[in-house]
Amino acid sequence: MSFGKVAALAGISLKVRKGEIHSIIGPNGAGKTVMMNCINGLYRPQKGSIDYKGQRINNVRPYERAKLGISRTFQKVEVFGGMTVLDNIRLGRHIHMKSGITSGSFYIGKSAKEEVENRKFIEEEIIDLLEIEYIRNKPTGMLPYGLQKRVELGRALALEPELLILDEPLAGLNLEEVEDMARFILDINEEERWKVTCLLVEHDMGVVMDLSDRVFVLNFGYMIMDGTPEEVQDNPEVVKAYLGEEDLYATRK
Repeated sequence: MSFGKVAALAGISLKVRKGEIHSIIGPNGAGKTVMMNCINGLYRPQKGSIDYKGQRINNVRPYERAKLGISRTFQKVEVFGGMTVLDNIRLGRHIHMKSGITSGSFYIGKSAKEEVENRKFIEEEIIDLLEIEYIRNKPTGMLPYGLQKRVELGRALALEPELLILDEPLAGLNLEEVEDMARFILDINEEERWKVTCLLVEHDMGVVMDLSDRVFVLNFGYMIMDGTPEEVQDNPEVVKAYLGEEDLYATRK
């Protein structure tokens, strides 16, 4: 993937295994968000292929990829500030609504039944998981940044994804919020109700090494390595390019 003469991604090969948390790390400008944008369809790479569950999806539009089971959050919070928490999360259920114009207009029959079922799912599953019952009816734009991050995660979960792309979910959070978000990610990945495969972009190396099954390392558009957290920490090239001796010590401490 290139922008003019700048190669944002070159020769990348990444395989995300079902059921794992696969993290992507690298310095600023390494191409991490560009890779996420290629996977969920915001960008279309000039070369190479993107396959999802055996299907080539290079020409599949972003909303169609959502229907296939790919959902994401963004590096900068993308919520509707004037809408309530509940309404923001409800937006993520749109692909699961099957009722037609007539029943939807009059709120009868299938439409009413769908609304009840989807509301139950949101309230009993997502809101409970993310511990945001007490703010469900508050305008999202009035909430602290850390809670807005939870709302965005909740909206992504409302799609009931099989692959969840998390672009720096811990950025801008305080220590307590980081611990909560890390716990939510583990629950989403491990709990029987969810079992969601996660592709995580993150700068917090302590969290990355604790949560990840595998870690993919980028450096200015090029792949350095793809391995277990232990293998990544022992790779001299990774340490030189990104971790640094002090960060490496901190992740092992």
